[in-house]
Amino acid sequence: MSARRLAVDPVPMEAGDRIGTDLVLAENGLQIWHIRLAPGETLPAHRHDRPYFWTVLTDGKARSRYGNGEVLDVVYQAGDTRYFPDLSSKAAFVHDLTNTGDAELVFVTAVLGGQA
Repeated sequence: MSARRLAVDPVPMEAGDRIGTDLVLAENGLQIWHIRLAPGETLPAHRHDRPYFWTVLTDGKARSRYGNGEVLDVVYQAGDTRYFPDLSSKAAFVHDLTNTGDAELVFVTAVLGGQA
């Protein structure tokens, strides 16, 4: 995974609760989401306020715009995984995700720790 940060002015983002495109499991405080984005498609802004991890299943490129105004362009390789263990209602972030590549971008995301 390689990333390039771009600085911009903060933009208010209305955050939804859909971490992915399909919620495939919600049980005992665990949520498993699939994210499938066609080229040019965007997963709307959403809030991460619980520990979670993601694994990307396909090679691809994406851009995330964050609630603090930061923009991050990322090149993914299938198998890249990232864990965010320290998130909470007081240590959270909001972002969207746009597939900027030319093939479908697919992730699995697991949200841990019950309801926020």
